[in-house]
Amino acid sequence: MNGNTYEIGVIGGDGTGPEVIRESVKVLKAAAARFGFKLNFTDYDLNGTRYLRTGETLPEGALEELKRHKALLLGAIGHPGVKPGILEKGILLRLRFELDMYINLRPVKLYPGVQCPLKDKGPEDIDFVVIRENTEGLYAGAGGFLKKGTKDEVAIQESINTRKGVERCVRYAFDYTARRNKANKLTLSGKTNVLTYAFDLWERVFYEVAKDYPGIKPDYAHVDATTMWFVKNPEWFDVIVTDNMFGDIITDLGAMIQGGMGIAAGGNINPEGTSMFEPIGGSAPKYTGQNIINPLAAICAGAMMLEYLGETEAGQTIEKAVMEVTAKHIKNLAAGHMGMGTVEVGDLVADLTATI
Repeated sequence: MNGNTYEIGVIGGDGTGPEVIRESVKVLKAAAARFGFKLNFTDYDLNGTRYLRTGETLPEGALEELKRHKALLLGAIGHPGVKPGILEKGILLRLRFELDMYINLRPVKLYPGVQCPLKDKGPEDIDFVVIRENTEGLYAGAGGFLKKGTKDEVAIQESINTRKGVERCVRYAFDYTARRNKANKLTLSGKTNVLTYAFDLWERVFYEVAKDYPGIKPDYAHVDATTMWFVKNPEWFDVIVTDNMFGDIITDLGAMIQGGMGIAAGGNINPEGTSMFEPIGGSAPKYTGQNIINPLAAICAGAMMLEYLGETEAGQTIEKAVMEVTAKHIKNLAAGHMGMGTVEVGDLVADLTATI
Protein backbone atom coordinates (compact mmCIF):
# COMPACT_ATOMS: atom_id res chain seq x y z
CA MET A 1 0.00 0.00 0.00
CA ASN A 2 1.64 3.26 -1.12
CA GLY A 3 -1.22 5.51 0.00
CA ASN A 4 -1.03 7.80 -3.03
CA THR A 5 -4.23 9.49 -4.20
CA TYR A 6 -4.78 10.89 -7.70
CA GLU A 7 -7.54 13.16 -9.00
CA ILE A 8 -8.71 11.98 -12.44
CA GLY A 9 -11.14 13.84 -14.68
CA VAL A 10 -13.24 11.59 -16.92
CA ILE A 11 -14.67 12.80 -20.24
CA GLY A 12 -16.68 9.96 -21.75
CA GLY A 13 -17.57 12.07 -24.77
CA ASP A 14 -19.73 10.89 -27.65
CA GLY A 15 -20.99 7.65 -29.18
CA THR A 16 -19.24 4.61 -27.75
CA GLY A 17 -16.78 6.80 -25.80
CA PRO A 18 -18.63 6.42 -22.47
CA GLU A 19 -18.87 2.64 -22.98
CA VAL A 20 -15.13 2.10 -23.46
CA ILE A 21 -14.24 4.54 -20.67
CA ARG A 22 -16.46 2.61 -18.23
CA GLU A 23 -14.39 -0.49 -18.90
CA SER A 24 -11.13 1.45 -18.57
CA VAL A 25 -12.25 2.84 -15.19
CA LYS A 26 -13.24 -0.67 -14.10
CA VAL A 27 -9.73 -1.95 -14.87
CA LEU A 28 -8.08 1.07 -13.25
CA LYS A 29 -10.03 0.43 -10.05
CA ALA A 30 -8.82 -3.20 -10.07
CA ALA A 31 -5.21 -2.00 -10.46
CA ALA A 32 -5.60 0.58 -7.69
CA ALA A 33 -7.03 -2.03 -5.32
CA ARG A 34 -4.17 -4.43 -6.04
CA PHE A 35 -1.33 -1.92 -5.78
CA GLY A 36 -2.65 0.16 -2.92
CA PHE A 37 -3.28 3.62 -4.34
CA LYS A 38 -6.49 5.60 -4.78
CA LEU A 39 -8.06 7.14 -7.87
CA ASN A 40 -10.77 9.77 -7.41
CA PHE A 41 -12.80 10.01 -10.64
CA THR A 42 -14.86 13.09 -11.56
CA ASP A 43 -17.12 12.89 -14.63
CA TYR A 44 -17.47 15.80 -17.05
CA ASP A 45 -20.35 16.21 -19.49
CA LEU A 46 -18.38 17.54 -22.48
CA ASN A 47 -19.71 16.17 -25.76
CA GLY A 48 -21.87 16.72 -28.81
CA THR A 49 -25.13 16.11 -26.94
CA ARG A 50 -24.33 18.95 -24.55
CA TYR A 51 -23.32 21.19 -27.44
CA LEU A 52 -26.62 20.58 -29.25
CA ARG A 53 -28.48 21.36 -26.02
CA THR A 54 -26.56 24.45 -24.88
CA GLY A 55 -24.44 25.68 -27.81
CA GLU A 56 -21.32 25.32 -25.64
CA THR A 57 -18.28 23.16 -26.30
CA LEU A 58 -16.31 24.03 -23.16
CA PRO A 59 -18.47 25.99 -20.69
CA GLU A 60 -17.05 28.89 -18.74
CA GLY A 61 -14.76 27.72 -15.95
CA ALA A 62 -14.33 24.21 -17.40
CA LEU A 63 -10.63 24.65 -18.21
CA GLU A 64 -9.84 25.90 -14.71
CA GLU A 65 -11.76 22.97 -13.25
CA LEU A 66 -9.98 20.43 -15.44
CA LYS A 67 -6.58 21.94 -14.58
CA ARG A 68 -7.05 20.79 -10.99
CA HIS A 69 -6.65 17.17 -12.09
CA LYS A 70 -3.30 15.48 -12.58
CA ALA A 71 -4.73 13.52 -15.50
CA LEU A 72 -7.80 13.28 -17.72
CA LEU A 73 -9.24 10.16 -19.32
CA LEU A 74 -11.08 10.80 -22.60
CA GLY A 75 -13.37 8.42 -24.49
CA ALA A 76 -14.05 9.97 -27.88
CA ILE A 77 -15.28 13.22 -29.39
CA GLY A 78 -17.50 13.28 -32.50
CA HIS A 79 -21.29 13.49 -32.91
CA PRO A 80 -23.17 12.81 -36.17
CA GLY A 81 -25.47 15.76 -35.46
CA VAL A 82 -22.61 18.26 -35.14
CA LYS A 83 -20.64 19.60 -38.10
CA PRO A 84 -17.12 18.09 -38.16
CA GLY A 85 -14.52 20.37 -36.66
CA ILE A 86 -16.70 22.12 -34.08
CA LEU A 87 -16.22 19.59 -31.26
CA GLU A 88 -12.69 18.69 -32.31
CA LYS A 89 -11.56 22.32 -32.23
CA GLY A 90 -13.81 23.42 -29.39
CA ILE A 91 -12.95 20.58 -27.01
CA LEU A 92 -9.93 18.50 -28.09
CA LEU A 93 -7.69 21.18 -29.56
CA ARG A 94 -8.61 23.73 -26.89
CA LEU A 95 -7.67 21.25 -24.16
CA ARG A 96 -4.37 20.43 -25.86
CA PHE A 97 -3.46 24.05 -26.54
CA GLU A 98 -4.79 25.83 -23.45
CA LEU A 99 -3.56 23.18 -21.01
CA ASP A 100 -0.26 23.16 -22.94
CA MET A 101 -0.22 19.42 -23.59
CA TYR A 102 2.79 19.83 -25.81
CA ILE A 103 3.67 16.15 -26.20
CA ASN A 104 1.57 13.58 -28.02
CA LEU A 105 2.86 10.17 -26.98
CA ARG A 106 1.96 7.21 -29.18
CA PRO A 107 3.32 3.74 -28.47
CA VAL A 108 3.11 1.48 -31.53
CA LYS A 109 3.27 -2.07 -30.25
CA LEU A 110 1.94 -5.27 -31.79
CA TYR A 111 0.47 -7.50 -29.10
CA PRO A 112 0.50 -11.32 -29.30
CA GLY A 113 -2.49 -12.78 -31.09
CA VAL A 114 -3.29 -9.55 -32.92
CA GLN A 115 -3.40 -9.83 -36.69
CA CYS A 116 -0.86 -7.57 -38.39
CA PRO A 117 -1.40 -6.51 -42.02
CA LEU A 118 2.33 -6.72 -42.69
CA LYS A 119 3.55 -10.04 -44.06
CA ASP A 120 5.93 -11.96 -41.78
CA LYS A 121 6.01 -9.28 -39.06
CA GLY A 122 5.34 -10.19 -35.44
CA PRO A 123 5.42 -8.59 -31.98
CA GLU A 124 9.23 -8.68 -31.97
CA ASP A 125 9.26 -6.40 -35.06
CA ILE A 126 6.70 -3.74 -34.12
CA ASP A 127 7.54 -2.03 -30.84
CA PHE A 128 8.37 1.66 -31.16
CA VAL A 129 7.09 5.03 -29.91
CA VAL A 130 6.21 8.21 -31.79
CA ILE A 131 6.59 11.52 -29.94
CA ARG A 132 4.70 14.27 -31.73
CA GLU A 133 4.86 17.99 -30.97
CA ASN A 134 1.28 18.76 -30.03
CA THR A 135 0.73 22.54 -29.82
CA GLU A 136 2.46 24.19 -32.79
CA GLY A 137 3.04 23.58 -36.49
CA LEU A 138 0.20 23.70 -38.99
CA TYR A 139 -2.32 23.04 -36.22
CA ALA A 140 -1.63 26.36 -34.50
CA GLY A 141 -4.37 27.87 -36.69
CA ALA A 142 -2.28 30.65 -38.26
CA GLY A 143 -3.30 31.80 -41.73
CA GLY A 144 -6.24 33.34 -43.51
CA PHE A 145 -8.16 33.96 -46.71
CA LEU A 146 -7.86 36.60 -49.38
CA LYS A 147 -10.85 37.21 -51.68
CA LYS A 148 -12.69 34.27 -50.10
CA GLY A 149 -15.49 32.85 -52.22
CA THR A 150 -14.23 34.37 -55.46
CA LYS A 151 -12.36 32.79 -58.35
CA ASP A 152 -9.23 34.61 -57.13
CA GLU A 153 -9.41 33.16 -53.62
CA VAL A 154 -6.16 32.55 -51.75
CA ALA A 155 -5.95 30.33 -48.64
CA ILE A 156 -2.82 30.46 -46.49
CA GLN A 157 -2.03 27.99 -43.68
CA GLU A 158 1.14 28.72 -41.76
CA SER A 159 3.34 26.31 -39.83
CA ILE A 160 4.46 27.87 -36.56
CA ASN A 161 7.65 26.44 -35.05
CA THR A 162 9.27 28.15 -32.06
CA ARG A 163 12.67 27.27 -30.73
CA LYS A 164 11.14 26.83 -27.26
CA GLY A 165 8.42 24.53 -28.59
CA VAL A 166 10.79 22.44 -30.68
CA GLU A 167 13.44 22.17 -27.99
CA ARG A 168 11.12 21.05 -25.19
CA CYS A 169 9.64 18.38 -27.46
CA VAL A 170 13.04 17.16 -28.63
CA ARG A 171 14.43 17.12 -25.08
CA TYR A 172 11.38 15.16 -23.86
CA ALA A 173 12.04 12.65 -26.67
CA PHE A 174 15.70 12.17 -25.69
CA ASP A 175 14.71 11.73 -22.03
CA TYR A 176 12.03 9.22 -23.00
CA THR A 177 14.45 7.26 -25.19
CA ALA A 178 16.90 7.04 -22.31
CA ARG A 179 14.18 5.81 -19.91
CA ARG A 180 12.91 3.29 -22.44
CA ASN A 181 16.47 1.95 -22.78
CA LYS A 182 15.69 -0.37 -25.69
CA ALA A 183 17.80 0.42 -28.77
CA ASN A 184 18.69 3.88 -27.41
CA LYS A 185 18.06 5.41 -30.85
CA LEU A 186 16.02 8.53 -31.51
CA THR A 187 14.94 9.31 -35.08
CA LEU A 188 13.93 12.80 -36.17
CA SER A 189 11.30 12.45 -38.91
CA GLY A 190 10.92 15.54 -41.06
CA LYS A 191 11.41 17.04 -44.51
CA THR A 192 14.65 19.00 -44.40
CA ASN A 193 14.99 19.01 -48.20
CA VAL A 194 11.72 20.90 -48.81
CA LEU A 195 10.65 22.54 -45.52
CA THR A 196 13.93 24.39 -45.37
CA TYR A 197 12.92 26.83 -42.61
CA ALA A 198 10.81 24.77 -40.19
CA PHE A 199 12.92 21.64 -40.36
CA ASP A 200 16.16 23.54 -40.48
CA LEU A 201 15.19 24.70 -36.98
CA TRP A 202 14.12 21.18 -35.96
CA GLU A 203 17.34 19.62 -37.25
CA ARG A 204 19.64 22.18 -35.63
CA VAL A 205 17.89 21.85 -32.27
CA PHE A 206 17.84 18.05 -32.54
CA TYR A 207 21.61 17.71 -33.00
CA GLU A 208 22.39 20.39 -30.41
CA VAL A 209 20.30 18.62 -27.77
CA ALA A 210 21.79 15.26 -28.82
CA LYS A 211 25.15 16.43 -27.41
CA ASP A 212 23.62 16.27 -23.92
CA TYR A 213 22.71 12.58 -24.43
CA PRO A 214 25.88 10.71 -25.44
CA GLY A 215 24.17 7.36 -24.76
CA ILE A 216 21.47 8.00 -27.38
CA LYS A 217 22.13 7.59 -31.11
CA PRO A 218 20.55 10.49 -33.08
CA ASP A 219 19.07 9.46 -36.43
CA TYR A 220 17.19 11.25 -39.22
CA ALA A 221 14.64 10.07 -41.82
CA HIS A 222 12.47 12.05 -44.22
CA VAL A 223 8.82 11.58 -43.31
CA ASP A 224 7.99 9.91 -46.64
CA ALA A 225 10.81 7.45 -46.07
CA THR A 226 9.51 6.91 -42.54
CA THR A 227 6.16 5.72 -43.90
CA MET A 228 7.96 3.30 -46.23
CA TRP A 229 10.06 1.85 -43.42
CA PHE A 230 7.01 1.54 -41.15
CA VAL A 231 5.71 -0.95 -43.71
CA LYS A 232 8.95 -2.61 -44.85
CA ASN A 233 11.16 -2.58 -41.75
CA PRO A 234 9.30 -1.36 -38.65
CA GLU A 235 11.92 -3.08 -36.50
CA TRP A 236 14.38 -0.32 -37.44
CA PHE A 237 12.64 2.18 -35.14
CA ASP A 238 12.95 2.74 -31.41
CA VAL A 239 11.65 6.27 -30.71
CA ILE A 240 10.65 8.85 -33.35
CA VAL A 241 10.19 12.58 -32.78
CA THR A 242 8.39 14.81 -35.27
CA ASP A 243 6.15 17.84 -35.73
CA ASN A 244 2.39 18.10 -35.30
CA MET A 245 1.22 17.37 -38.85
CA PHE A 246 3.68 14.61 -39.69
CA GLY A 247 3.06 13.03 -36.30
CA ASP A 248 -0.68 13.00 -36.92
CA ILE A 249 -0.18 11.15 -40.20
CA ILE A 250 2.44 8.57 -39.25
CA THR A 251 0.72 7.59 -35.99
CA ASP A 252 -2.39 6.52 -37.93
CA LEU A 253 -0.19 4.30 -40.07
CA GLY A 254 1.39 3.09 -36.84
CA ALA A 255 -2.04 2.19 -35.48
CA MET A 256 -2.79 0.08 -38.54
CA ILE A 257 0.43 -1.93 -38.36
CA GLN A 258 -0.17 -2.63 -34.66
CA GLY A 259 -3.57 -4.09 -35.44
CA GLY A 260 -5.93 -1.15 -35.86
CA MET A 261 -7.68 1.59 -33.93
CA GLY A 262 -9.18 -0.94 -31.51
CA ILE A 263 -5.85 -1.37 -29.71
CA ALA A 264 -4.11 2.01 -30.20
CA ALA A 265 -3.88 4.43 -27.27
CA GLY A 266 -2.19 7.78 -26.83
CA GLY A 267 -1.34 10.48 -24.34
CA ASN A 268 -1.45 14.28 -24.62
CA ILE A 269 1.14 15.26 -22.05
CA ASN A 270 2.12 18.38 -20.17
CA PRO A 271 4.94 17.11 -17.94
CA GLU A 272 4.45 20.12 -15.65
CA GLY A 273 0.64 20.17 -15.64
CA THR A 274 -2.47 18.22 -16.62
CA SER A 275 -2.22 15.40 -19.17
CA MET A 276 -4.95 13.56 -21.09
CA PHE A 277 -5.06 9.94 -22.23
CA GLU A 278 -7.36 8.49 -24.86
CA PRO A 279 -8.02 5.64 -27.31
CA ILE A 280 -7.05 6.69 -30.84
CA GLY A 281 -10.28 5.50 -32.49
CA GLY A 282 -13.34 7.69 -32.98
CA SER A 283 -16.74 7.72 -31.31
CA ALA A 284 -18.21 5.01 -33.63
CA PRO A 285 -21.81 6.17 -33.08
CA LYS A 286 -23.31 3.32 -35.14
CA TYR A 287 -22.19 0.85 -32.45
CA THR A 288 -23.49 2.82 -29.46
CA GLY A 289 -25.35 0.81 -26.84
CA GLN A 290 -24.81 -2.57 -28.50
CA ASN A 291 -22.05 -3.88 -26.17
CA ILE A 292 -19.88 -4.76 -29.17
CA ILE A 293 -17.23 -2.02 -29.27
CA ASN A 294 -13.67 -3.00 -28.37
CA PRO A 295 -12.57 -1.32 -25.11
CA LEU A 296 -8.92 -2.43 -25.20
CA ALA A 297 -7.55 0.86 -26.56
CA ALA A 298 -9.28 2.79 -23.76
CA ILE A 299 -7.96 0.26 -21.23
CA CYS A 300 -4.44 0.71 -22.67
CA ALA A 301 -4.89 4.49 -22.36
CA GLY A 302 -5.61 3.95 -18.66
CA ALA A 303 -2.43 1.90 -18.35
CA MET A 304 -0.46 4.72 -19.98
CA MET A 305 -2.01 7.14 -17.51
CA LEU A 306 -0.85 5.05 -14.54
CA GLU A 307 2.71 4.95 -15.86
CA TYR A 308 2.59 8.73 -16.28
CA LEU A 309 1.40 9.06 -12.68
CA GLY A 310 4.37 7.01 -11.51
CA GLU A 311 2.37 3.83 -10.84
CA THR A 312 4.57 1.96 -13.30
CA GLU A 313 4.03 -1.56 -12.00
CA ALA A 314 0.25 -1.12 -12.05
CA GLY A 315 0.32 0.22 -15.62
CA GLN A 316 2.56 -2.62 -16.79
CA THR A 317 0.27 -5.15 -15.12
CA ILE A 318 -2.73 -3.83 -17.06
CA GLU A 319 -0.71 -4.12 -20.27
CA LYS A 320 0.21 -7.74 -19.40
CA ALA A 321 -3.48 -8.46 -18.80
CA VAL A 322 -4.39 -6.97 -22.19
CA MET A 323 -1.68 -9.06 -23.88
CA GLU A 324 -3.08 -12.18 -22.20
CA VAL A 325 -6.53 -11.33 -23.58
CA THR A 326 -5.30 -10.69 -27.13
CA ALA A 327 -3.21 -13.87 -27.12
CA LYS A 328 -5.72 -16.29 -25.65
CA HIS A 329 -9.26 -14.95 -25.35
CA ILE A 330 -10.33 -12.50 -28.04
CA LYS A 331 -11.05 -13.67 -31.58
CA ASN A 332 -10.73 -10.35 -33.42
CA LEU A 333 -10.29 -6.69 -32.49
CA ALA A 334 -13.14 -5.52 -34.71
CA ALA A 335 -16.44 -4.42 -33.16
CA GLY A 336 -18.91 -7.31 -33.12
CA HIS A 337 -16.23 -9.89 -33.92
CA MET A 338 -14.43 -10.18 -30.59
CA GLY A 339 -16.25 -13.32 -29.50
CA MET A 340 -17.41 -11.48 -26.37
CA GLY A 341 -19.01 -8.16 -25.50
CA THR A 342 -17.53 -4.85 -24.41
CA VAL A 343 -18.41 -5.41 -20.74
CA GLU A 344 -17.13 -8.99 -20.80
CA VAL A 345 -13.75 -7.87 -22.20
CA GLY A 346 -13.52 -5.25 -19.45
CA ASP A 347 -14.40 -7.81 -16.79
CA LEU A 348 -11.75 -10.21 -18.08
CA VAL A 349 -8.99 -7.59 -18.15
CA ALA A 350 -9.98 -6.38 -14.68
CA ASP A 351 -9.88 -9.93 -13.29
CA LEU A 352 -6.49 -10.59 -14.85
CA THR A 353 -5.16 -7.25 -13.58
CA ALA A 354 -6.10 -8.29 -10.08
CA THR A 355 -4.47 -11.72 -10.33
CA ILE A 356 -1.89 -12.00 -13.12
